[in-house]
Amino acid sequence: MTSSTTELPRPKALSEVKGWFRAVDQQLFDWFLSGQMDRAQRGDLLELGAYMGKSAIFMASYRRAEDAFTVCDLFDSVAPDSANLKEMNKSYSTLTRRAFEANFSAFHERLPEVVQAPTSVVADRVADDSCRFAHIDASHLYEHVYGDIEAVRDILLPDGVVVLDDYRAEHCPGVAAATWGAVAALDLHPICVTGTKFYGTWGDPEPLRDALLEWLAARDDMWHEVQQVAGHGMIRIDGRKATEPKHPVSRYSAEEEPAAADGTGAPDVPVQHAASSRPAPARPATTAPPRRPGRARALAKDLLPPIVTRALARRRRGR
Repeated sequence: MTSSTTELPRPKALSEVKGWFRAVDQQLFDWFLSGQMDRAQRGDLLELGAYMGKSAIFMASYRRAEDAFTVCDLFDSVAPDSANLKEMNKSYSTLTRRAFEANFSAFHERLPEVVQAPTSVVADRVADDSCRFAHIDASHLYEHVYGDIEAVRDILLPDGVVVLDDYRAEHCPGVAAATWGAVAALDLHPICVTGTKFYGTWGDPEPLRDALLEWLAARDDMWHEVQQVAGHGMIRIDGRKATEPKHPVSRYSAEEEPAAADGTGAPDVPVQHAASSRPAPARPATTAPPRRPGRARALAKDLLPPIVTRALARRRRGR
């Protein structure tokens, strides 16, 4: 989709929204955010880097009426430097704010507070000590990611949780350097990691880690272990078999498929039905056309050598 496209998305389910959000991370977002709501933990929500809105739509299901939800992304804006511009043109050339808002509005009545700007402005737009949950999934460049982490450190409440995407992907080593650099230099405490996301806090990680271990022990769709990293016990989760949690429902979920060109109301594609137990009716037998031996004999007489035709004639007379 480009900015000139007039037809905006109308997703019928979260799975139809473009983006990358694995089932294991959906489960963990649900666990952290639901736990915060159960504990009546105060604070707002923040996402840096939204793409088409998949994770933002999911996070908004845990926003209370009094909570603010801020989403910061460049969308169609010009990137602030040449390296960021190159990254945008390569990976996000189809991204538009209108598409994000159309996707989000399919699931929620109230849009988030959208900041269409580089994530470097978020420190001036979101108050310190105001958020309980932040998801960083913007630039993959080291300088930008490290700056995002520094900003979120001040924005998060002491018991808040930060999630970093692509902390170990081979195509964006800058995110890995920024993530583990924050663990070493900014006192970011790891809670757990999955194949794609890092979960941490600047508060005490032990209560969250203990509760998470108890939750994981009761599940059979996620394998886990505890490893020691920089003096911290960190849970590693293998969620390749994880099931998805409940998703927000789209306002378009009950829409019927478009009518076929023939006006029947059914999709204009062949439909395969289950095989019937009754045998298929036999096809009517066809009568072969009568043979015309005279024509064949005349053709043989014209084409075969005389000695062969005489031999055939004698054989027929013998019969």
